[in-house]
Amino acid sequence: MRSLPSVMLGVAAFAASFFAFSAQAGPSWGPETTPFNIEVILRDVAGGSGFGHVEFRQPNDTEKIVYLHTWVRDLAPNHAYRLQRAVDTTLDGNCPRVATDWLTLGKGLVPQLITTDDRGTGREDLFRDLGAAPTGKQFDINFRLIDAVTSAPVLESGCYRFTVSP
Repeated sequence: MRSLPSVMLGVAAFAASFFAFSAQAGPSWGPETTPFNIEVILRDVAGGSGFGHVEFRQPNDTEKIVYLHTWVRDLAPNHAYRLQRAVDTTLDGNCPRVATDWLTLGKGLVPQLITTDDRGTGREDLFRDLGAAPTGKQFDINFRLIDAVTSAPVLESGCYRFTVSP
């Protein structure tokens, strides 16, 4: 029969190897030390209660795909909107707001509407391929949500910094 100290040592060794393996696996999303992932907050341009959130995520892989999990609330019910972004490579914290700088986001290169339900809430999972951008490239970026019928801005974000990860 084994002694209690040997059993305890065996259990401790198993636990240590289990936790060491888990630690090596690491997160599946980009590193946190530089701005690879962004939590974008969209505020109502008219000062109303409209609100939006975009989880801007780039996984740790070679694909360079950014996923934009988008959620909006307190908007017009049963209405369509478009999420847009504008980027600036001058890293000064000032983001462009010129009409020609905006790109409508979607599923890859295909623009996608975000449609609200009868309570004014909408969700859409969008993505964008950044394969043409070199790893380590940084840019300032901001977002806005526009009315799909009138193109009037409804929600907008502040300026964020993003780095393309490998």
